[in-house]
Amino acid sequence: MSMLLERSQLLEPLRDRAQQGLPIFGTCAGMILMASEICDGRDDQHALGVLDMAVARNGYGRQIDSFETDVDVAGLDTPFHAVFIRSPVVARLGPEIEPLAEVDGCPVLCRKGPVMVAAFHPELSGDDRLHRRWLSLKG
Repeated sequence: MSMLLERSQLLEPLRDRAQQGLPIFGTCAGMILMASEICDGRDDQHALGVLDMAVARNGYGRQIDSFETDVDVAGLDTPFHAVFIRSPVVARLGPEIEPLAEVDGCPVLCRKGPVMVAAFHPELSGDDRLHRRWLSLKG
């Protein structure tokens, strides 16, 4: 994604708009892109640094290690079915980042202001509650 953003000359405009408060919902690779640090990133991989957090790419393993589980999300009355596909793992969260859901003690859904990131794919669940929640966020 960062290579495509760079090739299309969108990397810096997106970084600038994100720093100015553009609402963003980054899922899976989007979480990696929003992070300030990629623990195991490639030399040519860019992170936008929107959120003070470190992530490890494919932290849960390879494609064969992908899984689904129900997660309790702060503010939702019932669990959310989360689909993890070669998902990143949060290695560090800055003090201003609010964890909203965890799997085995590791944050998998986080937010700061109008930016929300998920280590999983909420669009694959058939449940639009997280998207509706993100749309309602204020900076």
